[in-house]
Amino acid sequence: MKKACFIFVIFGLPLFASIGFANGAKDNSAADIILTKILKAVENNDLGNFFAEGDNQFKAAITKQMFDNMSATIAPRMKKGYKVVSLGTLNQQGYQLCLSKLVFKDGGDDILARLVLRNGKVAGVWFN
Repeated sequence: MKKACFIFVIFGLPLFASIGFANGAKDNSAADIILTKILKAVENNDLGNFFAEGDNQFKAAITKQMFDNMSATIAPRMKKGYKVVSLGTLNQQGYQLCLSKLVFKDGGDDILARLVLRNGKVAGVWFN
């Protein structure tokens, strides 16, 4: 079985350092709204809306071809239905890393979504 891994650049964020994990009690409504916009953009292959909440480094790091390839892979499953399950947030060096999983109605593999925010703007997105 072929596994797909989509990694979009996150600048200055050491992901595997020792960090605290918030148990979801913190209000993540802004992050949830941004993630919803990004997911809709992926589902609709809409690069403009994908970048709408991004900072300049995020926009510069992702090419149209990268976005199109990722959208072509994930969007068909998204169109069949999915739900987003929040897994919590990590705070590190001025970044907020919001972890969620996408659970698809097709019963296939879940996807881990990592949304990285800095000053309320998207600094990175990963889908694994």
